[in-house]
Amino acid sequence: MTLTTALIERITHVQAQIARAAARSGRSPDEITLVAVSKTVNRSVVDEAYAAGLRHFGENRVQDAARKFEQPLPSDVELSMIGQLQSNKAGTAVRLFHRVESVDRLSLIDALDRHATNAGIVLPVLLQVNIAGEVQKAGCAPDKALGVATEITNRSSLRLDGLMMIAPLFEDPENTRPFFKSMYSLRERLRYQLPGVSLDTLSMGMTNDFEVAVEEGTNRVRIGRAIFG
Repeated sequence: MTLTTALIERITHVQAQIARAAARSGRSPDEITLVAVSKTVNRSVVDEAYAAGLRHFGENRVQDAARKFEQPLPSDVELSMIGQLQSNKAGTAVRLFHRVESVDRLSLIDALDRHATNAGIVLPVLLQVNIAGEVQKAGCAPDKALGVATEITNRSSLRLDGLMMIAPLFEDPENTRPFFKSMYSLRERLRYQLPGVSLDTLSMGMTNDFEVAVEEGTNRVRIGRAIFG
């Protein structure tokens, strides 16, 4: 079995899982964006995934992504920064990524806005919320989300598109359900508190738990291991 064939089979399997989870919640799988987390693979594998039909990719480290994508990606690809981002890497991130999903603090907001302004662009971002309060994970506290979101909306070169979370890791993915429910509820409250800000994107769900996340309303799942092995 060639890598390309194996990759196609894994992508097809993940897409089928998304479709079944969407059906269970009365939704269309077309509502859900599959972001292939390519942090563990080289550029040739990303190119194979592109050939297999994937158009959204996510990376965790600015330095790794800069090396991997030294040759530009096709124009129909969206590359997202999904890992914790240091403020001193904001300039490279603005040049490299189409979206930053891991915005969670004022210093990073300021840095991204400054570099986006210098680049003459409006950068789409997501607010990362540490919904479970895990000390080892990034993200703002839920009770700080309105304040941080407001700071983003006050920046002329940033566009707040929604929220992102990383759920706690459980052997049984069903245990993640309350956290996804809480995140969905938080997004709905912020929509009410921030009139005129759509917050359409809800990025939650990874290889271990994405079916539960789809059932609980996510429209953007970040899948690495189930696609790339």
